[in-house]
Amino acid sequence: MWKVVYIAQTHESALKIKELFAANGFLTQISKPNSKHKGHGAYEISVPFSETEDAYEVLCSNRLHG
Repeated sequence: MWKVVYIAQTHESALKIKELFAANGFLTQISKPNSKHKGHGAYEISVPFSETEDAYEVLCSNRLHG
């Protein structure tokens, strides 16, 4: 099972977060929920449910120091 851990507003931002997680050994998935407006919407970044807490720690650590 996968858990959404971050929602990015652009595809570029989603790829940067995916790269951050990959560099720290996490499997990731990016999905774009259905949007009524083509080209608009957010991108959901998910990790395996069992890695959720560790992924949050990496994300928070990067945001505080980056």
